[in-house]
Amino acid sequence: MTDPSAVSADSSARDIALDTAALRVLAHPLRLNVLSLLRERGPSTAGRIAGELGIHPGAASYHLRRLAAGGLIVEEAERGTGRERWWRSAHRQLVHDPAAAFGEEREAGLGYTHAVALAAADRLRRSAQELPGMPGEWADVVTYSDFLLRLTPAEVGRMRAEIFEVIERYRADGSTSTSTSGGSEGAVPVTLQVQAFPVPGTALPPAGDT
Repeated sequence: MTDPSAVSADSSARDIALDTAALRVLAHPLRLNVLSLLRERGPSTAGRIAGELGIHPGAASYHLRRLAAGGLIVEEAERGTGRERWWRSAHRQLVHDPAAAFGEEREAGLGYTHAVALAAADRLRRSAQELPGMPGEWADVVTYSDFLLRLTPAEVGRMRAEIFEVIERYRADGSTSTSTSGGSEGAVPVTLQVQAFPVPGTALPPAGDT
């Protein structure tokens, strides 16, 4: 696992495998949304983030401090002033593999996974609210899809790998999700949410089995 304290100036180009400490920092949906804003729109301040998310500036400052303590964001001191501090994401993408986690890390991962689900639901809600005001060229391609498939774990694994390969092809060469620059003309940051899980209640072992 990556050591959150090992953050360098060029670390925004790398992904980070979350360790137990980072998972605990991110076990809060609002904190995940703060980090997502920095990754998608570039450096920002507590005041700007508070206005974007509709929260108190003091709350935004608190979550920024927690993210910084976990090595997930870094300060851009050259952009700051005596009254405000600018922050940017320290990494391109967060990586967590629940199957590879054990002990405290697995427990922390449960809180993180729950926070991811809540944050994703909130982002989906905000996107749906903006849909009526989007230009037609965007409204025509936005999708909120839900498919029901019958698959084995191995089939889900192959499908996930294929989907991730497609996503990787669409990443602009040399760009990272910590900046809005790069990409084709007219491009904006696009969130692609991918969730794949058994229908609740269908994959649990019978009661009493271990």
